[in-house]
Amino acid sequence: MALESHKTPLSLVPNWRLYPAYSSQRSPLKVRCPPSPSKRPSGGSLFKMAVAPRLFGGLCFRFRGQKPEVAFMGTFPIPSCDDCERRRTAMAAVAESPAAAAAAEDREPQRKAVPGLESQRRQIENGENGRGHPLRAGDSWFLVEQHWYKQWEVYVQGGDQDPSTFPGCINNAELFEDQVNWRLKKGLVEGEDYVLLPAAAWHYLVNWYGLEHGQPPIERKVVELSSIQKVEVYPVELLLIQHSDMDTAHTAQFSRTDSVDLVLRTAQEQFLVSPQEETRLWIKNAEGSFERLCNTRVTVLDAALKTGQVVIMETRNKDGTWPSAQLPAMSSASEEDEDFQGQPGICGLTNLGNTCFMNSALQCLSNVPQLTNYFLKNRYLEELNFCNPLGMKGEIAEAYADLVKQAWSGHHRSIVPHVFKTKVGHFASQFLGYQQHDSQELLSFLLDGLHEDLNRVKKKEYVELCDAAGRPDQEVAQEAWQNHKRRNDSVIVDTFHGLFKSTVVCPDCGNVSVTFDPFCYLSVPLPMTHKRVMEVFFVSMDPRRKPEQHRLVVPKKGKISDLCVALAKHTGVSPERMMVADVFSHRFYKIYQLEESLSSILDRDDIFIYEVSGRAAIGENSREDVVLPIYLRERTPARDYNNSYYGLMLFGHPLLVSVPRDRLSWDALYHILLYRLSRYVTRPSSDDEDDGDEKDLEDKDNLPKPGHVAGGSSQDPGPEQAGPSSGVAGGSRAPVDNSPGPSHWPQRARRKHLFTLQTVNSNGTSDRSTFNEDTHAQPYIAIDWEPEMKKRYYDEVEAEGYVKHDCVGYVLKKAPVRLQECIELFTTTETLEKENPWYCPNCKQHQLATKKLDLWMLPETLIIHLKRFSYTKFSREKLDTLVEFPIRDLDFSKFVIKPQNESAPELYKYDLIAVSNHYGGLRDGHYTTFACNKDSGQWHYFDDNSVSPVTENQIESKAAYVLFYQRQDVARRLQPQPSLSDPPASPACGTPANSEFMDIN
Repeated sequence: MALESHKTPLSLVPNWRLYPAYSSQRSPLKVRCPPSPSKRPSGGSLFKMAVAPRLFGGLCFRFRGQKPEVAFMGTFPIPSCDDCERRRTAMAAVAESPAAAAAAEDREPQRKAVPGLESQRRQIENGENGRGHPLRAGDSWFLVEQHWYKQWEVYVQGGDQDPSTFPGCINNAELFEDQVNWRLKKGLVEGEDYVLLPAAAWHYLVNWYGLEHGQPPIERKVVELSSIQKVEVYPVELLLIQHSDMDTAHTAQFSRTDSVDLVLRTAQEQFLVSPQEETRLWIKNAEGSFERLCNTRVTVLDAALKTGQVVIMETRNKDGTWPSAQLPAMSSASEEDEDFQGQPGICGLTNLGNTCFMNSALQCLSNVPQLTNYFLKNRYLEELNFCNPLGMKGEIAEAYADLVKQAWSGHHRSIVPHVFKTKVGHFASQFLGYQQHDSQELLSFLLDGLHEDLNRVKKKEYVELCDAAGRPDQEVAQEAWQNHKRRNDSVIVDTFHGLFKSTVVCPDCGNVSVTFDPFCYLSVPLPMTHKRVMEVFFVSMDPRRKPEQHRLVVPKKGKISDLCVALAKHTGVSPERMMVADVFSHRFYKIYQLEESLSSILDRDDIFIYEVSGRAAIGENSREDVVLPIYLRERTPARDYNNSYYGLMLFGHPLLVSVPRDRLSWDALYHILLYRLSRYVTRPSSDDEDDGDEKDLEDKDNLPKPGHVAGGSSQDPGPEQAGPSSGVAGGSRAPVDNSPGPSHWPQRARRKHLFTLQTVNSNGTSDRSTFNEDTHAQPYIAIDWEPEMKKRYYDEVEAEGYVKHDCVGYVLKKAPVRLQECIELFTTTETLEKENPWYCPNCKQHQLATKKLDLWMLPETLIIHLKRFSYTKFSREKLDTLVEFPIRDLDFSKFVIKPQNESAPELYKYDLIAVSNHYGGLRDGHYTTFACNKDSGQWHYFDDNSVSPVTENQIESKAAYVLFYQRQDVARRLQPQPSLSDPPASPACGTPANSEFMDIN
């Protein structure tokens, strides 16, 4: 019978019996019990009582005469089996006292009427929410055991003709492997083992028939795999492990459409970790390596998580570090600092090798209050943009967040930014390795990287830039800023971005173009001096005089002739009798012409100015001199097995020697050079004379001659490596046809030769036997020394000696400039350079237009970059001008052209919060930082891992390079509200009461 199939005996009251009554008119099934005087209603008439449907599953109790009956019409509403015991007790109570029914009806809500069998079939099979419901990704479907569902189908199709077909409550026991973990059997097949029902149909059946006690519903999600919608019968089973306990794993099931964030929250609940604590997930790959699950907003499917994969959750330490990020070498340091508690933010950064530029930029940025609070309060976690093609997949933002949390935890004296350095080098190859870089360049990259990693705009739309076209500035500026925010919206934009007004005027047609452009920092120029100080060495023709070092003041855009004129004032030598050369590695790197620009000479170049005889012939029969470049070389044995190969190495300072053309013979040249070297080359004494030396007299070819060296041939010791060399002034070449030969040498007894002469190329390496008149090649002569002769007659100490002229002590004084002057220079109208012309839409061609930049809107935190490094095509220099900048109340009201709010002057006043310093020159230097702590208001000096308090009067120096200013209204907004017992705090960073300060200067 139907009731028996439900396994709910109606012997709720002793001696009750069940009497079914069937008819084609669907007669009610009656349950009668014997008369009981104590339970009969008074009067003996028919009494009908409606029992609460919710409580008794739609059963209707009535009394016919003295006999109580329980009847139901239509389909018998089977209650949920887990409520059977409760309902037995309640029904027994009703049998004891019919008045209990009325009270129960008041307590229980009304259940929706159970439809007829045919209506049930239509709702489940063909209804809008029935089995024909289309699959949609993310929808829930439920598994129902096939045998039970077939029994239900037979039951609803046959009506109540055969109560034995009643299916009872939903029982999915055949689908489970066990009754403990309720894990599905492997290899279940739809249509053979189970059927799938949408959520609405499932809830209908549970409402009508109930679910077997203790069984969980088998809910599965619809997922889209390869553009196909399917129900995910077997979800992904992950092994969740906590980093602190790698031996204990917890198994959890997740749909492929579930987010990774759900996995994280499930792990937090499983391991009793508070949601307020910062956690992150790692997965263990098949090869045993670990990989971060950075983006928790993606699904399990997109994260490629598979059944059986190990997911590890780690919790950030109280000192801001991650357990997985601690290197073995840091363990001792971490133990030492385990109990350290200092002022948050007062934390040094270890120099990893020429990374002071990075440390300085990080310390400045770390002391911007808005940005640091943004990371400390974990607001960045909700805004990480992993899909931005212009970003770094959130890695730069996360690496910077780790640094900020460690520095502001108060548990570190210094930290090692190794992970951050690696991330920066990965995304910006120019910062790979450990070369020196510019702190402002890294700051620019970091701000751009943080912006793109935290950009709230996930999909950037195309925005067309529009010119003003005569419209009011207010309208154009607002449009430009809105267009900028449509593509760029982040904490970096909120904090650091402002707006320029750019006005470009065509010099031909007068067309005016006005645009408004965003900026992140101001790069302001420093006023340039028109003078330049150059250090040179003057070499006189008098061999008795040592070279003199001079410091000359020349026009910055002058010529080589200006350098000679300045030197003539110190030496009395005419500029026409001077030749200027750049000496590098014992050779002439370049010999300059008088008309060449001084910009081609760098400050680091070694410039020698040589006194020579007159450059040009006065008359036709006058004597003309030849200026010969002279190199000094030493013959050294090379690494050869038979020692027959000799190498030649350059040494000493080269010379420019004037030789009269009519005396241009090798023997004469030897004596001229011996005279020019007489200050540090000793002549042989009479004991060294060798008049009777047969070897010297037997063959005149042993004397030096062009292209040969007496006593053997010379080999080129190595490849040519020096740079180009220009020829000397006109009329100074040695003609080939007048070159003296052996027939011109005098036949006389002579002293032993100290050195030999050899023609070479401009590098002083390759031998040249002849000169071609048509090539206009400059002849170079090398003086070759034997090692023994050089040691005996050449005084190296005297050869390297020089004297300093009085002008060397001269220092070009540079007057200090105010920061406001630099800003005024920044907003001055300039003419575009040839390398950067402007395309005029009216003229349809590029023009050297005039351009003017004005400040329209300033950001909350203003970064001012002082352009101390000047780079041109031929020169580079660092400007060490002292820039005077205010610590407080830097007023921009006269620079901002946007109509101002006079009632809020703090919108245009700024206070200093950080300074990046650069000490040294172009090729080498060191970066440090001054910064004001946002919590204490104390200024500190950050020098890599060293941190010391300083006073405000130590902040301004010639080393100031990048300035960070905060708007005063922002400072007041961020300042914590003091309690009544707290003393009033200064709105800006002030001088602390502590008297222990570091003297930076």
